[in-house]
Amino acid sequence: MSQEKYIGMDVHQATISVAVTDCRGKLIMESILETKAATILEFIQGLHGSLSVTFEEGTSAAWLHDLLKPHVTRLVVCDPRKNALLKNGSKSDRIDARKLAELLRGNQLTSVYHGEHGMRTIKELGRSYLTITKDLTRVMNRIKALYRSWAIPCSGACVYAPRHRAEWVRQDPGTRSSSPGRTALSATGSAAAGASASATRLADREP
Repeated sequence: MSQEKYIGMDVHQATISVAVTDCRGKLIMESILETKAATILEFIQGLHGSLSVTFEEGTSAAWLHDLLKPHVTRLVVCDPRKNALLKNGSKSDRIDARKLAELLRGNQLTSVYHGEHGMRTIKELGRSYLTITKDLTRVMNRIKALYRSWAIPCSGACVYAPRHRAEWVRQDPGTRSSSPGRTALSATGSAAAGASASATRLADREP
């Protein structure tokens, strides 16, 4: 008798509803797991035979794909937009998990490509790079806004360079060493330097 098992997972942020069927489509196990790597792997390792797993593409799909890939025989991340059969009949996490397992058994799922190591790292680097770039732009605009408020021309990029910082600080029209403008300039200048260095380091790590 075939030991192949088909596992449908309905994935949510805190929990995962799991349904396991055999090669004849008989439901042999149901469970609700915490969405944590150790819990998921413990469940998978407790099953015997050839394991085929499916779940829908979503926020946690890349992470779950990379986690399960080495431990199962077949892994399908399916496209929820093309799973029309999931929309039929009653709706619940348990029912969706059962339907996914049954659709996997019948080869009726449209898969979404995930590379050998997934795209999670590249996506995270891309998001981080964009966030740092936006933060850096805001800081740079703040520095020029301060000088323009003092009617000091500051075109170009030398106003941001650390080697010219002392020269630009001397143009501060305030007479006190701790004037608000100087304090703000020092803070924004340091932030710009830090953000620029972070952006450079992150860019060097990109594939």
